[in-house]
Amino acid sequence: MSVYILVVDDEPDVEALFRQHFRRDLRAGRFLMEFAPSAPVALQRALEIRDATLILILSDINMPGMSGLEMLPIVRAARPDVPVIMITAYGDAETKRKALENGASDLLTKPIDFAALRQEIDARLEQAA
Repeated sequence: MSVYILVVDDEPDVEALFRQHFRRDLRAGRFLMEFAPSAPVALQRALEIRDATLILILSDINMPGMSGLEMLPIVRAARPDVPVIMITAYGDAETKRKALENGASDLLTKPIDFAALRQEIDARLEQAA
């Protein structure tokens, strides 16, 4: 069974950054990481990934078109089984409140603490096993 993590961000360098930080996990096949450049693409993929286990969605908040906060209630309604962690450069209290009220399980601020994110992923992998 394949286990997926979906990362949603319009910045092209985010994929390289995540692949670098999780290089060993990806090589070892602990999980697959998929990248969506926009909220609409992410929503489509979240609905399509059914044969595998989607264990986590990591989404930027500020994106052109549909923002991560606009996507959040839609993806939570479509996939209530999948936790969503929002990522933002602006970790103010109002943004965090909106994210949590709309169903985010957490809010990470940039630069991302990859050690903390790894712990979160490990916990999700244990739950999926």
